[in-house]
Order: sequence, then structure tokens, then C-alpha cells
Amino acid sequence: MSNTCYSSRILAINRRFSFVYRHSKSNLILSLQFSRNISKQNFQKRFSSGISGVGVSPNPALSVLSFKRSDLKPPLKKLYKEEEGKVEEMTIKPAVRIAERKLIVKDRTILTGVPENVIATSGSESGHVEGVFLGAVFDEENSRHVVPIGTLRDVRFMSCFRFKLWWMAQKMGDQGKDVPLETQFLLVETKEGSHLDSTQENQIVYTVFLPLIEGSFRAVLQGNQNDQLELCLESGDADTKASSFTHAVFLHAGTDPFSAITEAIRAVKLHVKTFRQRHEKKLPGIIDYFGWCTWDAFYQDVTQEGVESGLESLASGGTPPKFLIIDDGWQSVGADPREENNPSSTSDQTDTKQQPLLRLTGLKENEKFQKKDDPTVGIKNIVNIAKEKHGLNYVYVWHAITGYWGGVRPGVEEMEEYGSKIRYPMVSKGVVDNEPGWKTDAIAVQGLGLVNPKNVYKFYNELHSYLASAGIDGVKVDVQCILETLGAGLGGRVELTTQYHQALDASVGRNFPDNGIIACMSHNTDALYCSKQTAVVRASDDFYPRDPVSHTIHIAAVAYNSVFLGEFMLPDWDMFHSLHPAAEYHASARAISGGPLYVSDAPGRHNFEVLKKLVLPDGSILRGRLPGRPTRDCLFTDPARDGVR
Repeated sequence: MSNTCYSSRILAINRRFSFVYRHSKSNLILSLQFSRNISKQNFQKRFSSGISGVGVSPNPALSVLSFKRSDLKPPLKKLYKEEEGKVEEMTIKPAVRIAERKLIVKDRTILTGVPENVIATSGSESGHVEGVFLGAVFDEENSRHVVPIGTLRDVRFMSCFRFKLWWMAQKMGDQGKDVPLETQFLLVETKEGSHLDSTQENQIVYTVFLPLIEGSFRAVLQGNQNDQLELCLESGDADTKASSFTHAVFLHAGTDPFSAITEAIRAVKLHVKTFRQRHEKKLPGIIDYFGWCTWDAFYQDVTQEGVESGLESLASGGTPPKFLIIDDGWQSVGADPREENNPSSTSDQTDTKQQPLLRLTGLKENEKFQKKDDPTVGIKNIVNIAKEKHGLNYVYVWHAITGYWGGVRPGVEEMEEYGSKIRYPMVSKGVVDNEPGWKTDAIAVQGLGLVNPKNVYKFYNELHSYLASAGIDGVKVDVQCILETLGAGLGGRVELTTQYHQALDASVGRNFPDNGIIACMSHNTDALYCSKQTAVVRASDDFYPRDPVSHTIHIAAVAYNSVFLGEFMLPDWDMFHSLHPAAEYHASARAISGGPLYVSDAPGRHNFEVLKKLVLPDGSILRGRLPGRPTRDCLFTDPARDGVR
């Protein structure tokens, strides 16, 4: 191939050079990117043509950063300007940039009126992904900052925001004031053009906003009444302060929304180096089998006899479960002892008509799961029955990330080594505004027994090693977002969350080799951006069998949340009842979810006609390879709130 068939140009961008060859007949573009800020003449001396193509001299002064080959279909736009055989130096503008107080994405203005204290940093350090980090500089150090980053109008967006401390849901809109508090993911669409248009300038552009963790601060987005998009940064600890942020939000854009999201998450991963994406994690074996959870069947009244009855009942109809989750109700728990002049004592809570908050008092099972003729066998008895008699492959149990809802009770001899102390949650303003009931929540009023972060690995490891010795294969770890509220005096929300999750990952990795863990009540980015091991996450608030209006909301939430959550873990769309007015609706959704499939039927209350459409005779299931998500045409329309039946 002769080099005379090529046209060329040289591009100087931020101390990097791109050299582009275009083959006029084959519509091929070959591009090389080099580091070092050198003159055009010097560059041309060091770049030489090979015998049959393009070659690079071995001069070590040049470092090749990237090589790209592109096949372009005619008509091909000129990427250069030729005058009398000369090559004109040109500047290529970044895909995402701030110019003239505007945030511009692929030549489309997304935000106007960007304040002077908002700063942008190139995303090139995070790999070959076009993007930019946004941050802000403030006059004073503080533990909480709110700053507008620009006015958002005349677009469509889909956000994932926390409507509760524990859970996200979707919200759509077309202006800044529609962006809810506690927005952790924002996808913005420009309205011009069609995604089917082959002309680049006319294609719809999708911009991904990812508020991140920077140092000890966690960022979220929110709108105000002036249509300004605001950045909120919080440490959760009055003594943990800062005034300068450079990488608080990452923005990336593309013409395919799903690819843009994946590429944005990947760029963030390469930058922060604190988490892994779903495809990099080991998925536990339960996801390919039908399962049963005890929660909606028994709630906290679950017993060993009830578990065995449920397994027998499902198997008798030809849909044998192959995994079991023994939910809340198996642990040793108790209320605080009555103490005078103690505002968190049981007697005072009785006076306010609030039920006493239960706390963990031991690592082992309660008497309901002890074999009557030999209590020392413990929970191993029901595990043996499940696996040997009923052919189950996996048995999981539930526990809170803090041990139990009220944490670990201080003063219990068996638990003293973990250094538990009562702490009172400090819930962020955005969460309280979205969920006002937090002001009177039992945990807020009575406090939580928090294990000393220095001892939390010991706590998890001793709990999990006991369970593993009994044949337990994994854990459903609940109440995870509570950690963000307990960081005062401990370095803040990010520090405490990271310490606990690193300990949890280490214990699960040591005790449950199948990576047996499901994350639950865990929809904060404090946890998502430090998750290196957990591969399955509950995708929304619970299935509520007795609330008829909840079912459409549930399915919409799991689908839209999966757009974001599915980049980190495999979304779990929760259990459901097979004998229920909405059973087929829920079953159809689970069939396309790509995640675990399990029910919470009470013994003897099953619809086997529905179940046999999902479960094969050997207890396995047919599962989608990827998380279920809304199609592109539905991304910005909320089926739960659009008024269409």
C-alpha cells in the first residue's frame, strides 16, 4: 500500500499528538496518538513510513498512547484542509467541555450559566473515554456544600434517586427543577434528531452524569426552582471538612445510551480504583436455580418446621427449589434491659408507644432453630434436611450489615469483644426531605449498637465461619445504607462505609467460596463505589403482597434502577407470590430480569401453572444473560406515573 494514497493531519491536544492517515480509496482511517509536546517539524522527522504501510521510528522520545483503525462509509467528510500540498494544523474540541459558561456536549449546550467556581478536569486520565470531571471550589471548608453547576432546560432526562434511605426509584423530567433530591444517576437526552439517523450531527446525544465519591465526601445531584442543577457534597461528619473538589461528578456522552453508561462507569472505575463492574465479579450459583425465601411466608415467626414444610410443598407440585433463604427470624436477639434515666431504655420507649428495638445478643441461632433432642446441632440441622432430604444446592441466611436492626447490644458478655456502642443516626437533609418519617424511626430514636470498625472483620468472620461450618453457603446482608448515618466522629460516612464493606468482602471471600452474598437496602453510592466483590444486589423496595398499588411501581423501579445498578452488580428483582392477583405480572418480569428467581409463598399456597412456566423439572431456570432494562424508546417515559393504562 503506497503512502501516496493517504492524506494526513497533525493535531496538538493537551500535550498529546494525534497523527491521522486517510486512505482515499478504501475509506480507512488509521490514527496514532503520541505523548510529548513537540513541534510539527520535529514530529514529521521522527515519524517515518514503513515498507508497506505506516511505521514509527524507535526514537524513545515518542511514546505511543493509542492506535485506532476506523472503517468509514462514504460520503466521507474531510478531516483536514489542504492548500498547495500543505497540511494545516487543526484543533479538535473535546466532546464534553465548559466554554463561555456553558456545558457543551458534542456541540450541544446542556447547561447554561455555569458558575465561575465550577471547574472541569479532562477525563483522559481514565482511559480512552471522552468525558470530563466537574468539581467546585468554595471560600470556606465545611462538611456540607451545595453549589449550582448550571441551568438545565429543554432536555429529557431519567434519574435514579433515593426516595428512601435504603432505596432508589426513577424520576423523569425536562428541566432542572424536576431533578429530585438524592439523585445518584442522571441520563440526559437532547431532543434533536433520531437515533436511527446515520448523520452524526443529527443523532440524539445521551449525556451521563455520575456524582461520585471524592475523598471523604459523597456527591449527589438535585434541582432547584430556578431550573439550576445543583451539586451537593457531604461528609456526614462535622469534623471532616474540605473546600476544594475536582472530581465530584463525571460526565460522558454518546449516541447509544447503554454504551455511554457502561463506558462512563468504566472510566470512573479506572479513576477511583475502588470498585469492580458486574462482568468482573464472580456470580453465585443461586442465580441459575429456582429458590424460596421465608420472609413473606412467615416474616419473623419463621421456624425450622415451617422451613421444612415450605420445601416439601413446592417440591410436591413439580417445582423443587434448589436454593433457600432463611430470612429474618433465626438469630438470637433481645431488647435493651430496662434502665432508669436512660433515654434509650425499653421502659421509656414503651411510654412513647414505640416498640423496643431489638439488637443482636449472640452469633448463633435462637431456640427455634435448635434441634430439640440435641440443641448443640443448631442451624446445621435444617441445612442438612434441606440438602440431604430435599436436594437443595444452596442455603443462605439473612443478617443486617450491623448484625441486626438495632445493631449489636452492648454489655452482652458474648459480644463484648466487638466493642459495640450506641450511636444515633445523622440522616442527610436530602433523605429526610424525601422520607420525613426518619425523624421518628425506631433506629433514630433508640440508636444502634455499632460494632467498633476496628473489630468489624472479626465480627463478620466469626459469624460467617460459624454459618459456613453449619453448611450455610451465603448471606443476604440487609440494612446497608444505615452506615452512612453513623460516621460522625469516625471520619465520616465514606470512611465508615468503606471499612465495613472491606471487612464484609474479606469475610465473604474467606467463608463463602461461591461468593454467596446478596446486598439489600443498599442503594447509596457510598457502597456502590467501594464494592469489589458483592455481585448481586436487590434492585428496589420490597414486594408488598398486601398493597395492590405497589406492583406497577415495583416493576418500573427494578427495571429503571437496573440501568444504573446493573453496571455494578446483577440486579435481583425480589421474591413474589405465585398465588396472587399480580402473580403473572411479577412472573413475567422475573423471566426477563436476568437475575435470581425465587418466591416467598406460604406452604400450600402456590400456583404451579405459573411456576412451571419459569422452573424446569430439575429446579433450574432459563435466565437472560444480561440485566433486564427498559428499551431505548422507554428510557424517558415513566410507565408508573404517565397515566396510561
